[in-house]
Amino acid sequence: MNEQRKDILQMLAEGKLTAEEADQLLAALDRDQPAPAAPAADVRPKGKPKYLRVVVDATDDGTPSRVNIRVPLQLLRAGVRLAALIPPQALGEANKELSRSGIPFDLTQLKPDQLETLIEHLDELTVDVDQPDAKVRIFCE
Repeated sequence: MNEQRKDILQMLAEGKLTAEEADQLLAALDRDQPAPAAPAADVRPKGKPKYLRVVVDATDDGTPSRVNIRVPLQLLRAGVRLAALIPPQALGEANKELSRSGIPFDLTQLKPDQLETLIEHLDELTVDVDQPDAKVRIFCE
């Protein structure tokens, strides 16, 4: 609370102002204060995210196309916890198959706390696209 508001409320408490006069003065103070900046449209309130979103807007041969994927994060969290139950030999085989398919990912290193860290940093993710008229957004909501 700023000093001017305190003074007005103090005068009201001391009976030097009526409630109407104090209300008018407080309203005048509010008019003089700059309005708080409205949040940007793409800024979401920070809370525990529930979904991983992948949105792709592109144009193929002049035809606009849109992909909108919404994956519940609970599904991803459950998958990470289930991966801990897979025997190490099976994870090794899965890693080989992933590598053979061109996906250099080590399932033995996947931990639940790492997933939460990834989710926290997804707002900072940028995806470059080769097409100038295509847009890809990956974020949590």
